[in-house]
Amino acid sequence: MNTQSALRSGGFDIPDPVSLPSVKDQVSGAEWDLRCQLAATYRLCALHGWTDLVFTHISARLPDEEGQERFLINPYGVMFDEMTASCLVKIDLEGNICSETPYFINPAGFTIHSAIHAARHDAGCVIHVHTPYGVAVSVQNDGLRRYTQFAMTVCNDLAYHDYEGIALNLDERERIVHDIGDKSLLMLRNHGTLTVGPNCGIAFLRMYFLENACKTQILAQAAGNENLHEEPQAMADTVAGQAAGAFTPGMGDNLVWPGLMRKLARQNPGHDR
Repeated sequence: MNTQSALRSGGFDIPDPVSLPSVKDQVSGAEWDLRCQLAATYRLCALHGWTDLVFTHISARLPDEEGQERFLINPYGVMFDEMTASCLVKIDLEGNICSETPYFINPAGFTIHSAIHAARHDAGCVIHVHTPYGVAVSVQNDGLRRYTQFAMTVCNDLAYHDYEGIALNLDERERIVHDIGDKSLLMLRNHGTLTVGPNCGIAFLRMYFLENACKTQILAQAAGNENLHEEPQAMADTVAGQAAGAFTPGMGDNLVWPGLMRKLARQNPGHDR
């Protein structure tokens, strides 16, 4: 039964991911490691409050398998804070599920993530969330403003995509790809935020800066825009250059990711099942 039929009929059962047998012995070592990183990313997003029940997505591109491009994405109906390596769903760029699973996927997630994975070979991980602060900035005509260091760290690498409704129309993929271009962050107007990284650690770090930029903007605007000081573009250029190393593989991910894994082990262990 496909996703839409299942949703219309109610004819599906979503198992507790803890009840699933581990797939560790059924996949390559590289795939298992990526599954663990991606499941950890879901749980870290939950720890940071970047969730919308089961309605957003994080994906990671798998190493090529006999020339086939495939990626991992969340099973529809599993909460971010309970995600495990074994419950993640392997799909191809056409949306076909490529491994045995009791789950199905959210078609809107497939639309957005398949577009970016197909067009951007540097997109090892794609994170998309709907936080109140990110959505609040996405509805503003001027988008993200240069109010804070958080914002100036990422604003030069941020693109915008206009709202087209829930992302069920596969034709939208071409426009998503056009709008993000070669940038690593995307503001989905009236919808949410998205980041791209070569790995989960850097995609997460970019989302951390983008979400904090959105949060501080909304908090600052609560005092009234006439009281706010916005830095000039030249300062944003300077800050972006100073911060560029944080998003370099081997730097930002190694600097932050191990500590995040320790935090996860303390507060919500079990992603690596």
